[in-house]
Amino acid sequence: MFHSWSIARRLFVANLLFVLVLTAAFGAFSVLEARDRAYDDAGSRMRAISTSIANNPLVLQAASTADPSAVLQPYALKVMSEADADFITIMAPDRTRWTHPRAEELGKPYIGTIEPALNGNTFTEVTAGTLGPSVRTISPVKDQGGTVKALVAAGVTVRTVDTDVAERLGVIGGIALVVLTFGSIASWLLGRYLRSVTRGWGPEQLAQLFAYYESVLHSVREGLILVDTRGKAVMYNDQAAELLGLEPSDADRSPDAAPRLADLPFDGSLRALFESGRPAHDEIHLTGSRILVVNQAPAVAPVPGRSRVKPAVYGTVATIRDRTEIESLGTELQTMKTLSDALRAQTHEHANRLHMIVSLLELGRTPQALDFATKDLELSQQLTDDMVASVDEPVMSALVMGKAAEAHERGVELAVRTSGSSGVRGLEIQDLVTILGNLLDNAIDAAAAGESPRTVELDVEAGVAAVEFTVRDTGSGINPGSIDDVLQYGFSTKSPAAGAGGAHGRGVGLALVRQAVQRLNGTMTISNPGGAQFHVVLPVPDPEEEQE
Repeated sequence: MFHSWSIARRLFVANLLFVLVLTAAFGAFSVLEARDRAYDDAGSRMRAISTSIANNPLVLQAASTADPSAVLQPYALKVMSEADADFITIMAPDRTRWTHPRAEELGKPYIGTIEPALNGNTFTEVTAGTLGPSVRTISPVKDQGGTVKALVAAGVTVRTVDTDVAERLGVIGGIALVVLTFGSIASWLLGRYLRSVTRGWGPEQLAQLFAYYESVLHSVREGLILVDTRGKAVMYNDQAAELLGLEPSDADRSPDAAPRLADLPFDGSLRALFESGRPAHDEIHLTGSRILVVNQAPAVAPVPGRSRVKPAVYGTVATIRDRTEIESLGTELQTMKTLSDALRAQTHEHANRLHMIVSLLELGRTPQALDFATKDLELSQQLTDDMVASVDEPVMSALVMGKAAEAHERGVELAVRTSGSSGVRGLEIQDLVTILGNLLDNAIDAAAAGESPRTVELDVEAGVAAVEFTVRDTGSGINPGSIDDVLQYGFSTKSPAAGAGGAHGRGVGLALVRQAVQRLNGTMTISNPGGAQFHVVLPVPDPEEEQE
């Protein structure tokens, strides 16, 4: 049954028992202390009485007479009444009583210790006499020579002392009752608070629940990160650590030791989302090498049974899904579509030229037809030879050739200049197509929307250490204040009618270019020398390092 108790009930019972034990211990200590003090007070008072009587000359004079009781009995009864003592016994050194509260005890021997008094010392003891147990003090009566002529015993019965103690017990009991009452109330309030916090669960249930949560946290394929109201990542699973580039989380780490968001290597948009705490649904965020889908919601704890009480907010919970592979497939499909469109444009252009040659032949102008065909072949072959010689990559050459035909079809001149002959070895062709294809697409769109001359320039320099691409257009350029924004996912300077947002709509191309450049450890700079200019530098891996 004990294991089924909640933490609140266990703490209430334990605290109540503690208060009971504390109250009992306090009461017992107070009773003993009051009893000892009462006995000490009684002894001090009896010492004062017996000493005063022993110093009275009347007692010494009466001790020398033949019948001391005749003088001392009335005197002792009077003092006993005024001093609130239960008995005052004046006796001879041989224990013979001269005074006593009971007249029948006169002349009988005194019951108790007198040896210290016979030696001239005053002392106090607790012993039983004719009136029962009592606290008494015996003092010697001395003459001028120091000889003990009589003894004086003054005392109160233990029953009288216990009566005084009982009067104090009421105060002690009242204090103990107050302590018990307030302790019980405090235990109840604390138990109620814990019941609302732990929802009535016991420690074994909480431990089991924590084990379940820990297993779920590390078994799900989605990343999960919990951020508290202080901006600390109090918990995240292994998948989140992998997706966000974090150190593995320690389950035993205290929440106070959790890292702050500002100290973690988050991308700017992710950090802004986590720090804001705002709800998010399927938002796309790009990191250096991944495309992440993030959902975020506040972590609230409603109070059980109190629906009108505002729930406590402990922070936010964010789930993270990796869409890099899906986006890679989409990007690859888009690349193939780009190549297909380029080939279509090139085919259309060649079809027009072929019709021109056929028409010249039909008109009998064979020399003009041969001259036209030769110049067209030389121009195309020169561009192909330059690209192949410079980058040594047929796919790149085909892409540029197709883009040149597409640009010509839209009334834009694509001027290509190449230098170097080191090639693009070691660089992922998929990333190169993503970078160059998107930059050329944007440049052709910008130039086609501008005024004459509509030109796009592509400079390719393949060096030993790096490959550089520079794409310039004669469009309207980029607002200097928007240079950082154009690289963000979903941002576009084009009109909404030009394309739809989304995975492959507007506001995606340059974000993917930035990601590909970062993935290849390259750099990209943007400027406006009369139009938009993008300069990309991609380091070429060392062949020896690749072999190692």
